[in-house]
Amino acid sequence: MAAVDDLQFEEFGNAATSLTANPDATTVNIEDPGETPKHQRGSPGGSGREEDDELLGNDDSDKTEPFWICATLVFAIAISGNLSNFLIHLGEKTYHYVPEFRKVSIAATIIYAYAWLVPLALWGFLMWRNSKVMNIVSYSFLEIVCVYGYSLFIYIPTAILWIIPQKAVRWILVVIALGISGSVLAMTFWPAVREDNRRVALATVVTIVLLHMLLSVGCLAYFFDAPEMDYLPTIIATPNQTVAAAKSS
Repeated sequence: MAAVDDLQFEEFGNAATSLTANPDATTVNIEDPGETPKHQRGSPGGSGREEDDELLGNDDSDKTEPFWICATLVFAIAISGNLSNFLIHLGEKTYHYVPEFRKVSIAATIIYAYAWLVPLALWGFLMWRNSKVMNIVSYSFLEIVCVYGYSLFIYIPTAILWIIPQKAVRWILVVIALGISGSVLAMTFWPAVREDNRRVALATVVTIVLLHMLLSVGCLAYFFDAPEMDYLPTIIATPNQTVAAAKSS
């Protein structure tokens, strides 16, 4: 009868022979059934799935970053608008700087309404057209929101540079930012409508770009291009001037 050590050596030899023939084979130690098998390929629900999600960019952080981009843009517009108004009236004796905190709420309403309502309308339109034309590329509502959120990132440095009190510089910055972000939106949503009717596809892309242009031009006009005569000089009549005017009459 063979000794225990001989049996263990024979088991090890058979395992080594199997691994040589098939390197991807799974080996399990009989003495420790609970040990995790070695040389085992990842299952579809395991690390392989996580690797696919990483390659495809399916990360939860990608879904929250557009929210923080919008929040940063709101404060960038509000703060830069206050500083721009201060620089415009700098040096006027009758001007007293008062922080306009209402600009934060107004900017938040405009930015978040645009970043949510426009994607919602676009998503509904694409779903409706997808029922008419079956081969149209479809995007989920969350994907459209993310695209719009990332397209607004370019306006953060643009809003900071809008502090420069030169209208020509501001409009050049608007054109550059609008060209970059508008092209991102157009190239992203054109594949979703290019199989549709040509007029419908062009009208959809043009509407997307026009709404984006309306947002950028509206923010520049409201928060930065303030009227130059916001504060008119006030004349305070002194008692001597009042008496002199009464005598002359």
